Amino acid sequence: MDLLQGSSPIILNIKNMDIISLILIFPIFLLFIYCFFFLHPTKSKSKSTTQFGFKNYTILGTLPEFLLNRHRFLDWSTQILSQCPTNTAVFHRPGNIHGIITANPANVQHILKTNFHNYPKGTRFISLLQDFLGHGIFNSDGEPWKSQRKTASYEFNTRSLRNFVMETAAVELQTRFIPILETAADSEQVVDLQELLERYSFDNICKVAFNVDPGCLAGDGNSGSEFMAAFDEAATLSSGRFMYAFPGLYKIKKLLNFGSESKLRKSIETVHKFAGDIITSRMEESAGKTKTDEDLLSRFMGISEYSPELLRDVVISFILAGRDTTSSALAWFFWILSSHPEVEQKILAELKTIRLSSGENRREFYSFDDLREMHYLHAAISEGLRLYPPVPVDTKACLKDDVMPDGTFVGEGWFVTYHTYAMGRMESVWGGDCREFRPERWLEEEGGGKVVYRPENPFKFPVFHGGPRICLGKEMAYTQMKLVAATIIERFEVEMVAAASEKNPPEHVLSLTMRMKDGLKVRVGKR
Repeated sequence: MDLLQGSSPIILNIKNMDIISLILIFPIFLLFIYCFFFLHPTKSKSKSTTQFGFKNYTILGTLPEFLLNRHRFLDWSTQILSQCPTNTAVFHRPGNIHGIITANPANVQHILKTNFHNYPKGTRFISLLQDFLGHGIFNSDGEPWKSQRKTASYEFNTRSLRNFVMETAAVELQTRFIPILETAADSEQVVDLQELLERYSFDNICKVAFNVDPGCLAGDGNSGSEFMAAFDEAATLSSGRFMYAFPGLYKIKKLLNFGSESKLRKSIETVHKFAGDIITSRMEESAGKTKTDEDLLSRFMGISEYSPELLRDVVISFILAGRDTTSSALAWFFWILSSHPEVEQKILAELKTIRLSSGENRREFYSFDDLREMHYLHAAISEGLRLYPPVPVDTKACLKDDVMPDGTFVGEGWFVTYHTYAMGRMESVWGGDCREFRPERWLEEEGGGKVVYRPENPFKFPVFHGGPRICLGKEMAYTQMKLVAATIIERFEVEMVAAASEKNPPEHVLSLTMRMKDGLKVRVGKR
């Protein structure tokens, strides 16, 4: 699922730094202390005493506030944007880093569609993630991106892929996922639902995209489990590069091969080996004239200009999009559903109606037509995505000076970030109940009194991106998420080990996607 479009910050944990890291950081820390206590924020030119946006300090810009709040970046920046008249704020810090962060739908449409060619990924974004993602579809611009997009687009539009997705997801549920939950229910065992969802999604995307079964959910794929651990670490550490106080610091650590950069190099080696092995085995099959299914990888392998290294980058990109986004969305959905039993009952009622109308029993898996009738479940999943988007922020680069629809100036070379997480919490976008989990906001009454799901403007709800880069796998993602959610909700009662509270959500780790820091520990019981 093409959800990955930007980067997200992570916490820089000083406890994990080695001595050389501390030596490099100490002068910066002293400079920060001096500026924080002896320099005043720059005053607004407005006559009003009210100051909007991020606090800017002489020389250091937003850096002092950024360092104090980067461990809670999403909530801090959301609070700042909610106080700005147009939900847009200018952000700059040392290292010639200037940009804007916005939660304004009109600005998002301008960035992603109206003036699309002025806002590519940009060299800074691509260079920071290149070690990990290479030149894959999610880390490229111009012709390389267009070529990969065109190739993937052809396959995503085929009915055969849709049917294969349904078959693969159902078989994985029936033979692996459900038996694990049944065993946990019988033994009253606590399980990490987030981890199970990640393993399930990983097996699925490997089957669908590469015709490879790593057997990670079944527990017989040691290489798959090793890959997943390395993949998570590589994604988190690569994201961390965006959060350094000074941009070039990671290059020094990379050159000296110590600290987080040493860990990153090792994890990337594991990721590249796994992806490379897939490419090698498929090339050997092709050389031996063994027939392979027309999966996504087959399409890319049929293009002679694609080197083994680029094919490896394609594999990594699709694993990131197919595993991390859907598993993150489902984990947050089940967490928030646990504190809304009234929503769960409405979902159960809808599922019962669908079963009765189709004459099926609960042991049979839902058909594609059944999934299309799950309007309330679709709304509930969308509401979960609105509040907890898998990719909470997305960043582009500005090629030429521009002015946003809300009047904000953007300079050449500035970064432009749209804040999907904040948008879900803006009263100006979603109304006074924006922080409430209310699936009904997605529903409308059709002729004859039937209530149906109503899609939202993609620039108001940019979870699946928008414009020329809009998510190719959106429908595939909804199909998989509804099938998994419906199957689990119908068969099991899911109880959080830690009491769920919307005012005190689980701590998240901001990697390339938003994951729960300590997983999602649950007990399940059979209905």
